[in-house]
Amino acid sequence: MLTVRMLTIIRNPKGDGMEKSFHHTLMKAYFSFHRMVMEQARSEGLTSGQPKILEFLLDGDGVEQKVIAAHCEIESATAGSILNRMESAGLIERRRLDGNRRSIYVYLTDSGKKAAERIKEIFAEAEMRAFDGIPTDEREILCRDLKKIYANTVGTEKITW
Repeated sequence: MLTVRMLTIIRNPKGDGMEKSFHHTLMKAYFSFHRMVMEQARSEGLTSGQPKILEFLLDGDGVEQKVIAAHCEIESATAGSILNRMESAGLIERRRLDGNRRSIYVYLTDSGKKAAERIKEIFAEAEMRAFDGIPTDEREILCRDLKKIYANTVGTEKITW
């Protein structure tokens, strides 16, 4: 259910009554949020793609590359490139587990854990800024509805995050 406030956000910023499409509004919101996060992340020496991987690994260290790629919504080859840079920077290490010769698991190093904690703070600050002036109940509705939209677009009924 979209609230009046959410519909207002979709309207043309000129206030001339012309409405923008949902995809346009979502794209603009995503990219402005991403820019805000990346400005801070770059000051920490991180490149695009690394913040979301660090955040994911902070919640569940020791994960296969393909799981990271799927969770972060990036191609496996792209995840591999990002992980290579992260490994070179000393943020992660890759290990094989005993008895599993095919799969390589990704772990945060001590430096990676510090960077991941900082990224968590950066995301929290960005969310506070993005939600400024929006009441908690509307935030919850927006997040719930975005999860439903995600489920509809990927064809699943169950969201695991």
